[in-house]
Amino acid sequence: MLDEAEGQLTYEPHVETRRRKRLRSNPLAPWELRIGNLRVFYDVYEKPAEVRIVAVGRKRGNKLFIAGQEIPL
Repeated sequence: MLDEAEGQLTYEPHVETRRRKRLRSNPLAPWELRIGNLRVFYDVYEKPAEVRIVAVGRKRGNKLFIAGQEIPL
């Protein structure tokens, strides 16, 4: 999973793709990366150029779980 996330977020992490999308305002992060049933929530900073992964959760149906707790989005 870490290799997949690194590959997806190394180049142009602020560009929407089939796996990456900008989210509506929410308490986690402005961006989501989908890797199977996992969701990686991250933020992109221009100066210095970096990506910070805020949370990783698992999708079950229409529900998101992070550390075993359901997170409403």
